[in-house]
Amino acid sequence: MIGDLSGVKKIYLITGRTDMRKSIEGLMALVKDVYDLDPYSNAAFFFCGKRADRIKVLHFEPDGMTLLYHRLDEGRYHWPRNKSEALELSRQQLRWLLEGLEIEQKCSISKAKKRDF
Repeated sequence: MIGDLSGVKKIYLITGRTDMRKSIEGLMALVKDVYDLDPYSNAAFFFCGKRADRIKVLHFEPDGMTLLYHRLDEGRYHWPRNKSEALELSRQQLRWLLEGLEIEQKCSISKAKKRDF
């Protein structure tokens, strides 16, 4: 099914800035040549441009390569920009990113100060 990422084993976030004019072939070459990863593996590769308001997802399905594109009407993604790398994410980290949060949370409820009520 086109766009079904539920069976994906690995999720890679390509940090930094990606030229969003790149097509399937350009993104596949980036994955293979720059990050030394297999674009035909059971993985999804997430890319983000300079404006951080749109993403592309590259994923190989049994019948061919799929390129998904999503543009936000408002707001921006908190995309890691410190260096260009292929960062492997957990599904929780991906959920945080797509919900507008940082992929690394500074603290959890269990680490918060306990208050006496």
